[in-house]
Amino acid sequence: MASGTPNVPDYIFAEKIGTGSYADVYKAYRKGAVREVVAVKCVLKSNLSKSALDNLVTEIGILKRLRHEHIVEMKDFVWDDKYIYIIMEYCSGGDLSAFVKSKQRLPEAVCQRFLQQLAAALKYMREENVSHLDLKPSNIFLKSHRNPSLKIGDFGLAQLMPEDDTNSTIKGSPLYMAPEIVLKRQYNAKVDLWSVGVILYECLFGKAPYTSKTMEELIGKIKKEKPIEVPYGTNISSECRDLLQQCLQRDVNQRIDFDDFFNHSFVDLEHKPGPESISKATELLTRAVNFDGCKEYENAYKNYSEALQYIVPALRIEPDATKRAALRRKVVEYLNRTEELKKILKSDNEAVRNTKIPQIERQESSSNEYRGNRDELIRLSSTTPQIQTAMEIAASGELYAHEGNAAIALEKYQLALGKLLELLQNEPKGRRKDLLREEVKRWMTQAEYLKAITEGSLNSTNSTASVSIPEADVEKNCSIQ
Repeated sequence: MASGTPNVPDYIFAEKIGTGSYADVYKAYRKGAVREVVAVKCVLKSNLSKSALDNLVTEIGILKRLRHEHIVEMKDFVWDDKYIYIIMEYCSGGDLSAFVKSKQRLPEAVCQRFLQQLAAALKYMREENVSHLDLKPSNIFLKSHRNPSLKIGDFGLAQLMPEDDTNSTIKGSPLYMAPEIVLKRQYNAKVDLWSVGVILYECLFGKAPYTSKTMEELIGKIKKEKPIEVPYGTNISSECRDLLQQCLQRDVNQRIDFDDFFNHSFVDLEHKPGPESISKATELLTRAVNFDGCKEYENAYKNYSEALQYIVPALRIEPDATKRAALRRKVVEYLNRTEELKKILKSDNEAVRNTKIPQIERQESSSNEYRGNRDELIRLSSTTPQIQTAMEIAASGELYAHEGNAAIALEKYQLALGKLLELLQNEPKGRRKDLLREEVKRWMTQAEYLKAITEGSLNSTNSTASVSIPEADVEKNCSIQ
């Protein structure tokens, strides 16, 4: 597309970040003191057919009414003699298609988290009677690379469609399109649930179920009545398998409906992290601790387990590394107590057997699960907040290092070590001093390694990958400048 340079007053255009048959998308900055970053979809008027213009009008109308944390926000639209400009929220993490390709396949826990976000957006869209009709990984964006949050975008084919309405116009991308659309049959809003099933399948297994080399081969696969099967030898939970099979029913009458989808145990919208998660968890934990103190272990176990279902997802999205480190320690404490109660109650207890206890994923841990004697040091420092605070800062440095942000990790280590070295000098001889010296030595070694990375003495080939940090294994003096 080329017909003069797109220009929107009050915005400075940067690089092109996307292109299509009748529109290009640019990264742009709002002029002024606060340079807000946006994405501008530039639609060339001369390329618009009547149907494309109708779709554009519908898209703008739908985007004006949609406001949800997991839907790309339209901020404004303007036009001049050549272009129509749709000014959108900018998502710096790219699209889900590229993310899956970079990882090859995603762990089930990550797939579930992404699915919850898509489901929350779809539930809101159903309330607004909006069907997307072109859900696919390249139309789903990541707000950022860190703590990725999905946003549904590109509503160019979307329609206002109550659940019981039907249509027959072919819309979407064949690889993600429900069979009834490809086969030119009547279809309804449940086509979006087929697409969600295909997206989940691709996230789990690295490719869509009907992946083909040619369009002819693809259409041939879609026309066959053979049901989609989970790849042989893959290990996924029964809940995940059940949802996949229900979404990918070729017969629309057998396919899961929206209410059952939103209430499915694998989608688990009730425990999607949000503003209320910590308060709900706190209420349940208070009850659990009270029951525990009264030796009402079954009630204590039930409340601990329910609390963890709220607090573990909240831990995953906490943006502040220091708070996340502190929260994680509490989660580990409650997980350990829940496991102890499980042993007390025995596995033949039906309530215990059927209770779901979430686990902390490996990537949530600090420094590859290293704990050493740190828990003992934390207990011995319970009356010394200066030591606790400094250790929390250093622990947040470990999290930043694990997430690949060496520069911020180094800053955290330097700040923490400045405090800890001073405290260590004044610490009387004893077990606590020995443990504190052990932690300081280890963090110094890690900080020196990070310093070498940030100064270029070591190669860091991927700035977004986790940093593999060596452990302190020798007695030596380390200085951080």
